[in-house]
Amino acid sequence: MEPFVHETRASRVVFGPGARRSLPRELGHLGIARVLVLTTPEQAALGREVAGLLGDRSVGVYSKAVMHVPAEVARAAVATAAALGADGCIAVGGGSTIGLAKAIALESGLPIIALPTTYAGSEMTPLYGITEASIKKTGRDWRVMPRAVVYDPELTLTLPAPLSMTSGMNAMAHAAEALYAPDGNPVFSMMAEEGIRALAMALPRLREAPQDLGARSDALYGAWLCGTVLGNLQMGLHHKLCHTLGGSFNLPHAEVHTVILPYAMAYNAASAPQAMVRIARALGRDAAPAGMWQLGSALGAPRSLREIGMPADGLDRAADLVVASPYPNPRPFELAPIRALLQRAYDGHMPG
Repeated sequence: MEPFVHETRASRVVFGPGARRSLPRELGHLGIARVLVLTTPEQAALGREVAGLLGDRSVGVYSKAVMHVPAEVARAAVATAAALGADGCIAVGGGSTIGLAKAIALESGLPIIALPTTYAGSEMTPLYGITEASIKKTGRDWRVMPRAVVYDPELTLTLPAPLSMTSGMNAMAHAAEALYAPDGNPVFSMMAEEGIRALAMALPRLREAPQDLGARSDALYGAWLCGTVLGNLQMGLHHKLCHTLGGSFNLPHAEVHTVILPYAMAYNAASAPQAMVRIARALGRDAAPAGMWQLGSALGAPRSLREIGMPADGLDRAADLVVASPYPNPRPFELAPIRALLQRAYDGHMPG
């Protein structure tokens, strides 16, 4: 056994069908009296439902969250929370809404409760990202970590099957990178492998039966594990690529993670062989990069950057941006191989 350090931060997780009805109790635990409910425009009705559960503890619903947290949206949300006298926020939704809540917490220090409706995993991390002038800047700060996370699988029943597939594969990317993170350890590796396994088993069931609450629960359990390891370990090439492509070219978040993951794994495969063994085992396939690509194909997920709107003439700029500010990674960032990776991802060929 190699030497390691294991450290975790205390967090409260409430999990189960109907768990959203525990929100008033969770507000009481945290001493929050005036809460602002955050959603995207598409989930405003759900936000109003949640506000109704809170009664006079809710000061309103702010339904302007969008992908990649534009700085101007974050500033407007901070101003709204202050104007309403909110002493906390409930983020109802996926990565866009939870990302907005984190931007508010970063600026104001308000505590967050997260009520996830996707498998993004952002709710379990101290990571944040804010996009300004087409550049997505990311950071890690424990002030933005939700103080409580309420997982209610019933709220994922309306997540369309195609988005469920990409959201789940986005979560698996968190665990894949955790398995070769420089600060990883055996405990987080077990959680990462189990998270991939749970999602790899649940997503095909969801594609066939989107209203299967058992499959929804299993997928949400996997997403919780994947988000937890991402929140405690360093990110590598995969996340750097996705942050760059999403922030600079406004590509859809879950879809870009789904497309890039097999190619980022292939780039790192020779430098992280044990991680690839564990990923392949969790997937129940012979090889990790090809197995992840095959899973995405079987789920009907996008297979190329071209499909999700990446301009071909942006690949050079993307490679330059990635290499200019690298994340820790088992294999060093090299411009020509990364440019080749992006070309393969643009074309959608199965990685070797």
